[in-house]
Amino acid sequence: MAGLIFWRKKKEDKAQVVEPIVEPVIESIVEPATLETVVAEPVVSEPELVLSPVLEAVELPKRKFSGGIRSLFSRIKFDVENLNDLEDVLIQADFGVDAAEKIVAQIKARAKSSGAKTEAELKQILTDLLTEAFTRDDIALKLDSGVQPYVILVVGVNGAGKTTTIGKLANWLVQGGAKVTLGAADTFRAAAVEQLATWATRSRSEIVKPTTEGQEPASVAYETVEKAIANGSDIAIIDTAGRLQNKQGLMDELAKVRRVIEKQIPISEVLLVLDATTGQNALAQARAFAEVAQVTGIVLTKLDGTAKGGIVYAIQEQLNLPIKLVGVGEGIDDFAFFDAEEFAQGLVG
Repeated sequence: MAGLIFWRKKKEDKAQVVEPIVEPVIESIVEPATLETVVAEPVVSEPELVLSPVLEAVELPKRKFSGGIRSLFSRIKFDVENLNDLEDVLIQADFGVDAAEKIVAQIKARAKSSGAKTEAELKQILTDLLTEAFTRDDIALKLDSGVQPYVILVVGVNGAGKTTTIGKLANWLVQGGAKVTLGAADTFRAAAVEQLATWATRSRSEIVKPTTEGQEPASVAYETVEKAIANGSDIAIIDTAGRLQNKQGLMDELAKVRRVIEKQIPISEVLLVLDATTGQNALAQARAFAEVAQVTGIVLTKLDGTAKGGIVYAIQEQLNLPIKLVGVGEGIDDFAFFDAEEFAQGLVG
């Protein structure tokens, strides 16, 4: 399976100075019976800057994650006579009632037109349907502008796996040759700062921590981007607080963080981390954060601990937000970019 690509400036590229072109100017003066040629002072053109191509493609390692996803079909026999039971399974897996009815109706229609009857044939139809439903053209991280460092804000309620996700993502990027700086802007929890520092060490990333107790998150975010620019980082990933209970306070805080960062450089992504085991509650969190944080993509964690993978369908269908990353396991490598076909195959089994 091919690796994933992001674009960065070539570290060795510098503007090449082309030597000035000296062109003598010839003036002709005609006098009676004589032709005299006078060479005037040469005109020297200004040096011209010729820019080399500034971007290079960097390949990131690709990891399969379907083995960590629980199949939907451990409890029912999958055949034409039991398709109504499938509807119940889909609802229990958090696809939602309307989506479950729609999917079963589509399976019946395709099975009728193709003559599919065996379990393998019906599972393939379902896999194809889910692949189509999960497929979007905006699931890749926005790491292609060449304006560096790319800045990624990470939001989510405490306990969803936010800090762990940052560490895993940083490690993956470093494995692909990127230089990463982390920002511990969740300054309200000392444990969050120390946890991120541990992940920075494990992922071989640099880190910016609060210099004083209770330092403003926006201040830490600003210093993180400042350091990332100064040290030539490709990517800056900033942890933020997850206090969803006070929406207005969170909105004000995130707005300030965005404002101070964008004085220096654009924000590439705002990733919302959701715990897949919470099912429909994750959908409620996504809806709330989408209102306040200008979320651009979802990270779904703990997929290995749940059969509620239908939440992917619900999030994309109801909130129009792409699932960009998934976490399956506690290890530093238990992490992958979302792949629609792989995810569908994992769910169907």
